Amino acid sequence: MTSAATGGTAKVPPGTQQRKSVTGTRKLVAAGFLLPALVLLGALVVYPIGFSVYRSFFDKSGDGFAGFDNYVEIFTDDTILTAVQNNAIWVVVAPTVATALGLIFAVLTERVRWGTAFKLIVFMPMAISMLAAGIIFRLVYEQDPDRGVANAVWVGVHDTFNESAGFPNAHPLPVHPLKAAGGGAFVTKEPVTAGGVVQLPLVGVAPAKMPSDAVPAKAAKPADGQVTGTVWLDFTRGGGGRPNVIDARELGLKGIGVEAVKDGKVVASATAGADGTFSLPAAADGALLRLPEANFREPYNGVDWLGPSLVTPAIIGSYLWMWAGFAMVLIAAGLASVPRELMEAARVDGANEWQVFRRITVPLLAPVLAVVMVTLMINVLKIFDLVFIIAPGSSQDDANVLALQLYRSSFGTDADLGVGSAIAVLLLLLVIPVMLFNVRRMRKETRR
Repeated sequence: MTSAATGGTAKVPPGTQQRKSVTGTRKLVAAGFLLPALVLLGALVVYPIGFSVYRSFFDKSGDGFAGFDNYVEIFTDDTILTAVQNNAIWVVVAPTVATALGLIFAVLTERVRWGTAFKLIVFMPMAISMLAAGIIFRLVYEQDPDRGVANAVWVGVHDTFNESAGFPNAHPLPVHPLKAAGGGAFVTKEPVTAGGVVQLPLVGVAPAKMPSDAVPAKAAKPADGQVTGTVWLDFTRGGGGRPNVIDARELGLKGIGVEAVKDGKVVASATAGADGTFSLPAAADGALLRLPEANFREPYNGVDWLGPSLVTPAIIGSYLWMWAGFAMVLIAAGLASVPRELMEAARVDGANEWQVFRRITVPLLAPVLAVVMVTLMINVLKIFDLVFIIAPGSSQDDANVLALQLYRSSFGTDADLGVGSAIAVLLLLLVIPVMLFNVRRMRKETRR
């Protein structure tokens, strides 16, 4: 091969092959293979980003130039500010807790024989889409304890330690020998006497709300030196019953409390049996019988998980259910590469398990923990599905996040594409620093 130098420029003789790239592939061929990917990248990523930035400087109609007005509205509108604040809570809480749970699961399951099965169970929610997970947890957080698992458990625990009232809507009729005593209680119109029988009828209890073990009411028998009586539901399904009379199909109000009150003080008390009968000692002679308000309180229905104050923590809980398994698997893989000699040497030197975990395991896992944290931070910055599905309309503003606000501003009933585009640009600006940190960290790892 020969070349002639003319004016300091080397000329390649005719017929010489085109120079190849470092990988041995001709540049033209490489460009041909890359072109479809570059076209898709430009059409699906570069162009939408550029158009969003452009559109964010125009007003709602898209015809008038708005300058930075749309960006100003992001930080002045109360609804959007709530979304920004909630996003900050998500970025701080969700990745941190998910990573901590993943670390705990990975470390604790390392020494147990069924650790693999446990990891499989914890990781399984990752196979469920955000849409399906949102529907599941919308049911879990239902306010009605008969439908929502969370409140069913919560009410069960509460009722174990605090007995709930059984008859919240029960009340007497004007023809009954009871009257209102204030505060939701009812008292007899006349004092009772020892050896007498008292009838305390009530209405207003739905048949479906009656105790499952309720039995037909029975008239109490008189007893010397005692006040006996019956508390029952004075209502016959289908009609035909008589007021103040215990009919055959009328049920006793099991568990209702009865108090004997003299001069404002309770001198005796009793609880009605399954058939509604009760008995009080001689101390009740001459007292008024009171059915205290505790019998008629509304039953405890649990926590309003999807109310304004708890909706965001509740949705974060559903996110942790899905992504703690992801963190656990990555951390477990990193934990498998940690030199066991260092841990054994620390134990030989007298370190306990907590010191080994804090001084050796966590520092050696720092690169893996950083990967998990950064990945989850990017993920929660664009969280949308769970919030949109789980949060009911009444508290969706309280659970609002930027991705949801982007959707609402762009496609809602009062759509403003200028504001929507500004929110999209803000999300991009928030994600870029995290991505740059991740890229720099990966490059440092590659150089080692």
